[in-house]
Amino acid sequence: MQSSIISYVILFFGVFALSTSAIFVKLADAPATITAFYRLFFATIMLLPFLLINKRNRHELYSLSKKQWGLGLLSGLFLAVHYVLWFESLNYTSVASSTVIVTLQPLFSMVGGYFLFKERFSKGVVIGCLLAIAGSIVIGWQDFQISGQALFGDILAFFAAGVITAYFFVGQHVRKKLSLIPYSVIGYASSALFLCIFAFSQQTSFVGYSSQTWLSFIGLAFIATILGQTIFNWLLKWLSTSVISMSILGETIGTCILAYFILDEVISIQQGMGIALILIGLALFLLQQRNNE
Repeated sequence: MQSSIISYVILFFGVFALSTSAIFVKLADAPATITAFYRLFFATIMLLPFLLINKRNRHELYSLSKKQWGLGLLSGLFLAVHYVLWFESLNYTSVASSTVIVTLQPLFSMVGGYFLFKERFSKGVVIGCLLAIAGSIVIGWQDFQISGQALFGDILAFFAAGVITAYFFVGQHVRKKLSLIPYSVIGYASSALFLCIFAFSQQTSFVGYSSQTWLSFIGLAFIATILGQTIFNWLLKWLSTSVISMSILGETIGTCILAYFILDEVISIQQGMGIALILIGLALFLLQQRNNE
């Protein structure tokens, strides 16, 4: 199945599912940390039956080495830190600025892939990456702010991009020997635990939210996480972190389209140009990457 067309079709389905994240977050009337906690907590609950019922998954969980446990918990910590940094950045800079900077993760993944996994990239792959990133910047350019607070928020978002790339790199290593369900449950459960501790330290309430907010939590867990993030975890066994990180740039396109239909937000000419650049860059990157494999 490695590098097959089916893998890329599933990848783009996962990207579209992940694109619902911003929509559900906007519909949820809750603090960002609580939203992230319930997203991963409910995702863990949804996956738990597949872990407990399947004998192979149970056996694999029981036979994990200390190193595998450690890497699984580390991936959960990276995921939690990513959410905390990203959501905290939104308190200082605009949503567009923060999102654009977070999508710089392909730069981290290409550098990390080069040094950690000895990946080599052709000129076409690099050009495709830069075009797609340029498209993201075009979409959010007019929302960039110039101030001390905005700069601090941008720095937090930049670190969030690096941390989520580290999460995928750990997954790329662990998924070679660990099945999807055990890996995902360990990562999501530990991440939810870290977020729970952080929320307690902030004295944030875990209850008292509207039915729409609870439905948004469930939507985040099932659509954005199970059908989005978990698909990425599954594909890490066949596709590199660089390919997955690049494809996640397409989340900007899906979010713009969904916001147009669900939130009645207009897609401007500038956003349309950015979307076109992302599509061209992604197509060039993936075609060149497939030719190099």
